[in-house]
Amino acid sequence: GADAIRGHIDLILLSILESRPSYAYEISKTITDRSQGEYVIKQTTLYSAVKRLQSQGLLDSYEDVSSSGKPRTYYTLTSEGLAQLDVKRDEWRRTRALVDHFADGKDAP
Repeated sequence: GADAIRGHIDLILLSILESRPSYAYEISKTITDRSQGEYVIKQTTLYSAVKRLQSQGLLDSYEDVSSSGKPRTYYTLTSEGLAQLDVKRDEWRRTRALVDHFADGKDAP
């Protein structure tokens, strides 16, 4: 599970941040919740992915205070990040369709 997901972490992070800005702890909680506990992202994995996406110009960050009153670094999609999300979603759909041809055990059309 975790190894397969790791290759798609960019798509997961960009998707989560599409709806609204978020901070690292909230992002990791969203991943755990949405995967129903099947995938718990390591903080180091999350931070390195976020830093990489930031260095590629796909994410921006700003300081703010969370609802708990703690200062947090919030991450948000840039316009490039939004465009990359579309590319990644398209890649994922094509990959999934291709793998399904084999995984389903049916003859390809």
